[in-house]
Amino acid sequence: MPCMPPTLTSDAVDPEPLHEPTLWRDNGWTARVVKNNDDEGWAVEMVKAGDAEPALVGPWTMGRDKRNPKPLDKAAFNTLVKTASEVLRRREQQLHAQLHKSVFLMVPAGRIEVTLDIVPDDDDAHGLLKATDADGAELARVRVSANFRLNPASAAAWIDSGYAKPG
Repeated sequence: MPCMPPTLTSDAVDPEPLHEPTLWRDNGWTARVVKNNDDEGWAVEMVKAGDAEPALVGPWTMGRDKRNPKPLDKAAFNTLVKTASEVLRRREQQLHAQLHKSVFLMVPAGRIEVTLDIVPDDDDAHGLLKATDADGAELARVRVSANFRLNPASAAAWIDSGYAKPG
């Protein structure tokens, strides 16, 4: 049975580099080869320093003996870092898209941008609805429920109401 690497800890943000066959830690990332519970193979976990959960978990190649994992190396580690970084970037983009919406409307006074920023607070989740003119000057700002739906119709209704708080 192969020697399993120690459990990862995310206490240290920038620990010393470590390059072992099943555990690499460098440049703020840790790659750890683990037994794949779904089958008889191996998996690799990529954890960013300071994070409790892996950013990426994927299958890992068997070694030549077809029992133990292939050792990590610099090229594989760099590829894993690139892939895990991309996964995190996409998650951040998706979260931003969920929490920040905007629509543009043309009104007699010119173009108005209406934005909705959701504040995901466990105790007081809410949204901030804001209107700005083409020059970026704020025309109005109101607090709305976190489930407010911003779309061209709701933005137009808010503008038509003189920026009264939506019901």
